[in-house]
Amino acid sequence: MWLPQITAYLCLAVLAAIGRANAYEKDPDIKSIPLRTHSLSPPYLDSDMHSRWWDFGGDTIIRTDKYIRLTSNRPSQQGWIFSRIPLIATNWEIEVEFKLHGTGHLHGDGFAIWLTKERATQGPVFGSTDKFEGFGIFFDTYKNNRPGVAFPYVMIMRGDGQTSYDQEHDGKANEIAGCSARGLRDASVPTKARLTYFQDKFLSLDLQYKTDGSWTNCFTLNANEHNIALPSVTYLGLSGETGEVSDNQDIISVTTNNLYSVGNNAGRGDTGAGSSGRGRKSHEKKGGSWGWFFFKVFMFFGAIGGAYVGYTIYRTSKRSSRF
Repeated sequence: MWLPQITAYLCLAVLAAIGRANAYEKDPDIKSIPLRTHSLSPPYLDSDMHSRWWDFGGDTIIRTDKYIRLTSNRPSQQGWIFSRIPLIATNWEIEVEFKLHGTGHLHGDGFAIWLTKERATQGPVFGSTDKFEGFGIFFDTYKNNRPGVAFPYVMIMRGDGQTSYDQEHDGKANEIAGCSARGLRDASVPTKARLTYFQDKFLSLDLQYKTDGSWTNCFTLNANEHNIALPSVTYLGLSGETGEVSDNQDIISVTTNNLYSVGNNAGRGDTGAGSSGRGRKSHEKKGGSWGWFFFKVFMFFGAIGGAYVGYTIYRTSKRSSRF
């Protein structure tokens, strides 16, 4: 009985894999595979009240049924959470659902999403270390000294391991790109940030805070104009900080997917088929890859079927020899 059961389980596994491969609906040529090692969802912790894939520290509070609170609505807090293993996917998408809320007219200071060589180090830049190597995406909710800019303000900085964050001017000296996001705090819809990265192509950030299901592009960095290369070892992290003013800064979930292309298109910035020859080549490549996939699946189950038939014949002949 063991062989038919194994065959059934393998069928289910293949069907599940096909379902995951078709999960990325934004571009028919781009497929996704979930990365559990860099994702977070309730209850966040394992049965022993630890996380297999994440470390956390500082003032971080984990309420297993609701949120990971980087900072509470109290002054002078710093909290962080970082992945334990590096993010090794070449192309990926990270979607973070968060909630910024509290009492009073003044609130801050903000939180950050990190893609850095350093990990799990508390510090003065939104709760994490200064002079980092990699990328920091800052959700700044308190305006210090930046005339003409509406807050909350979201910006990206590329750290070289030596340059300090321009704290006095809200990162003005470090900013590669950014956008104002009025309504990001205390929004009436789930607030989300979606980072999409294709190596040697682009890095983009989209925000959801106006309407549920409606995304606003904050920035897109093209590899031809900006250095978007990640450190050879890159950890994913989140951190938050409060000063004299404060806020509840909650992380609801983190969903990370590995992205890959099954056609010629490899993400935003490609022009598509172009000439009829390029279009035909892309179609043939896509069709050929899926054809080869199903051929291998057919051969695999054919081998299992053959083994089962052989095993049945062997068992029958052995049983008859006893008589």
